[in-house]
Amino acid sequence: MAAEIQPQPQARKPCLLSKIEAFQDVVSTAVIIPKEDGVISVSEDRTIRVWLKRDSGQYWPSVYHTMSSQCSCMSFNPETRRLSVGMDTGSICEFILSEDYNKMTAARTYQAHQGRVTVVLFVLEMEWLLSTGQDKNFTWHCSESGQQLGTYRTAAWVSGLQFDVETRHAFVGDQSGQVTILKLEQDNCSLVTTFKGHTGNVTALCWDPVQRVLFSGSSDHSIIMWDIGGRKGTAIELQGHNDKVQGLCYASHTRQLISCSSDGGIVIWNMDVTRQETPEWLDSDSCQKCEQPFFWNFKQMWDSKKIGLRQHHCRKCGQAVCGKCSSKRSTIPLMGFEFEVRVCDSCHESITDEDRAPTATFHDSKHSIVYMHYEPTTGNLLTSGTDKVIKLWDMTPVVS
Repeated sequence: MAAEIQPQPQARKPCLLSKIEAFQDVVSTAVIIPKEDGVISVSEDRTIRVWLKRDSGQYWPSVYHTMSSQCSCMSFNPETRRLSVGMDTGSICEFILSEDYNKMTAARTYQAHQGRVTVVLFVLEMEWLLSTGQDKNFTWHCSESGQQLGTYRTAAWVSGLQFDVETRHAFVGDQSGQVTILKLEQDNCSLVTTFKGHTGNVTALCWDPVQRVLFSGSSDHSIIMWDIGGRKGTAIELQGHNDKVQGLCYASHTRQLISCSSDGGIVIWNMDVTRQETPEWLDSDSCQKCEQPFFWNFKQMWDSKKIGLRQHHCRKCGQAVCGKCSSKRSTIPLMGFEFEVRVCDSCHESITDEDRAPTATFHDSKHSIVYMHYEPTTGNLLTSGTDKVIKLWDMTPVVS
């Protein structure tokens, strides 16, 4: 059912510990059980499975439960062993797992949405069950009574959800690329603010309550760090993926961000450095270095008898420049550019080797990732892929 991989000692790389296979369809969500050698998975093949590591070193299902429809998402609370599973039908099915994780008992079903549940999140401190669906509704229920407490209509269907217990703020990322902050009360909510920095839909959110920073990942391949607690509107871009960002986890004890993308890339970002905001791109009708007109500036083209040029922008200073004045490329890691980007010639000269020092490491999971979960107590990372395989990684060589 699940093969154990003998870890090979490799410096500064995630170490593949195990693979869990035998799924008939893609695993929508899976989590590592803290303080147990175990994994809980929900899948498009309609199964809920609890995998425990046996003496042989292999993972075998101690619970194998088939639902009536596809399982789209889940939330697991280790303290109460409460498992909340979002369904393709719009309902949320709740189960309680036994102490030895060998039995699962049905507890309650919430009729939460009119369409597929996209995210479900159980908040123990509030005894709330938060959920979003493709019906564009964000709802929250009382987990004790099962009663719906409130609902909020979103602009597009939601693909990311986080909650801050201290302030009762819900962070909602949707398919339009927008992030909405809502203040939740027992039976109503109020809109705090919205912000948008992505050109694609929001695919993942991660909230760090200590630094009070929100990370958002997108189908535009980028990650944005929003400084909520600083109240200065700072937004730092991180460019290190070549495909859609599928998961974000923050290791607060080491101040490192773990991100993954659908091309199988896993990136470890050092967030314990002073990062800089990317500049706004400036508008100009001519190159701000050589003053050659851009191709739409007909008057200057006529007056100077020169052919109009294509406009580009320097990623470091934001100035509008022509191709000749921005022929160089460079990484700018402190601005989030781990790949080489266009810079103007003068900025290229000002960038030192120290400025080019990487602030992230890059690793290949060798499968197209759809979901990721990091368990800080063990330092292990779980990735689920389109290959219908769950991989477990030891991240301590790189997250430390």
